[in-house]
Amino acid sequence: MNIVVNEELKAYIDPLTRDEHDALERSLLAEGCRDALVLWGDVLVDGHNRYGICQKHGLPFQTVQNTHFQSMEDVHLWMIDQHLGRRSVSDFQRGVLALRKREIVAARKARAAATPPEPVDEADLPWSSDGPVAAPPPPAPAPDVPSESLSSREAIARAARLSSSQVVAIEKIQKQAAPELVAAVKSGTISLATAATVATLPAEEQVAAAKGGKDELKQAAKRVRDAKQRKPREDKEAAEDAPGQEAPAGGSDDEVRTLRLRVAELTAENEALRAELARLQG
Repeated sequence: MNIVVNEELKAYIDPLTRDEHDALERSLLAEGCRDALVLWGDVLVDGHNRYGICQKHGLPFQTVQNTHFQSMEDVHLWMIDQHLGRRSVSDFQRGVLALRKREIVAARKARAAATPPEPVDEADLPWSSDGPVAAPPPPAPAPDVPSESLSSREAIARAARLSSSQVVAIEKIQKQAAPELVAAVKSGTISLATAATVATLPAEEQVAAAKGGKDELKQAAKRVRDAKQRKPREDKEAAEDAPGQEAPAGGSDDEVRTLRLRVAELTAENEALRAELARLQG
């Protein structure tokens, strides 16, 4: 049997850790390869680690064809759904996979909406002297698009079995985190919330904190949180101390008193004018 290992597919899901791979190898040596490898034609879709171990030790294995795949996107969606359902996948990995699924689904929906149905050529229909004898065939079905659009963070959170705040943290890590910080999250060194906080630092500070280990990463996150708490207080003090600056939105006590006196004066003038008007009319 000719099995093709597509390196892009092999790398699509994060690889096992050294300990996880060793545990799988021990299991296969003791019990054999019980689960069939999934193929798409000759291409290996699921079971890369089992295939490598079986090849290394000459262990027998079975294969099964998935006949529902029509494109590489189908393969990606299937792989994502398989791993989202596995308990061994970390929170960060599940969040990343759910976000990937959102991108694929959104792209499919956009293509389906932008592709008009192909017109039917009546020359391809059987004809009689009165014209075509058969109705045009129905339009080709639109590409299969999963029913859940994953357009909201809540939907992504449900798909990944996470909270919305965890999804926000994962998005921030994906966009801003240095590779060293991402590696710390994947290894379980720090939590998603801590990593998302450290990810707001410049890249060189993230790298330095990651090299320092768990304690240094926690200290870096604490410095970021403390700085956020200090800033509003410092801004307020600077505004109060700066000469010629406008008063804060609420206004100073002197300004409030001045405004109240002016209102009282205008009210008195208004009452006096009303009294004069009533006298003249009477």
